Amino acid sequence: MEKLHMSLREGSNFYSKKVLESEISGIEVAQISITEKPSNQQINNNTKCIYLFIKGNGSLLTSNKKYSLEPETFFLPNQLTSFAISANKKDTLHFLKISSTLTKQDLKDLKDFPRKNTEEIYLKKFSDCEPYTEPIKSPNTVSRTILPNKYIPRIAMGTVKTKGPDKVGAHKHGMLEQLFLGLSKNEVTVYADSASIKFPEYSLLHIPLGSTHSVTVEDGAEMYYVWMDFFRDKAAEAWLETHNAIKEEE
Repeated sequence: MEKLHMSLREGSNFYSKKVLESEISGIEVAQISITEKPSNQQINNNTKCIYLFIKGNGSLLTSNKKYSLEPETFFLPNQLTSFAISANKKDTLHFLKISSTLTKQDLKDLKDFPRKNTEEIYLKKFSDCEPYTEPIKSPNTVSRTILPNKYIPRIAMGTVKTKGPDKVGAHKHGMLEQLFLGLSKNEVTVYADSASIKFPEYSLLHIPLGSTHSVTVEDGAEMYYVWMDFFRDKAAEAWLETHNAIKEEE
C-alpha cells in the first residue's frame, strides 16, 4: 500500500509521482496534483489512459470544448491525444492517471468494441454511474460500475460505499490483478490470507494475486473505495457476471 501525497509544499504548484511502481505488468499509475499552471497531457496510440479526479475542482480543455471537473469524476479520453487539465483558482486538483499499454491482442479486440465506447469522450461522476449488487456485499452497500468492460481491453472499475458495521465477504480471483483506491473518509481494514492492513482515505493498495481477501468497516466509520480490475485475458472478464445491475428509482 502507498499513501498519496495530498498537500503541495509551500511555493510549489505541481506534483507528480509514480505510485506502486512495477506492481502490475503493463500498468502505470501516477498521482498528479496541480494548482496554478495547466497540466498538458499527451497520449500515444499504443496506450489507453484513465483519469480519476479525487479531490479539488478544475477544468478539462480540449481543442473545442471546456469541461468542469469535480471530485470523484472518471475521465476516459479515448481518441483524444492532447488536452489540458487545470485547477480552479485558489484550489488544488488531485488526480490519478492510469496508463495501460495495449498488446497486439488488445488492439484487435478494440475493433470489436462498440464505436461509442472507443471514440467518444467518457466523463462521468462516480455517483452518476450504474449501480449493481453482488453476493459478497450486504444490502446496505452501494456499488457502482464506473468503467464497464468493452471500453478498454481487460480493464473494469467500480466503487464500493457503505457505513459500518459492514463488510465485503472473503473471495479470491486468480484471473485478475486488483488495486483499491481509498476515497474521502474511507477507513477500513483489508484482509488478504493471514495478513491485514488499515486502509485509509487517499491511498492505493494492491491486492495480492490469488489471495483470499475481504474488507471490514467498524461501527461509525465509512467504507468508500474504487476497485480496479486488470484481467489477464478477455475470457477472465466472466468474473464480472457476478455483478447484478440494478435500476435506480427516478
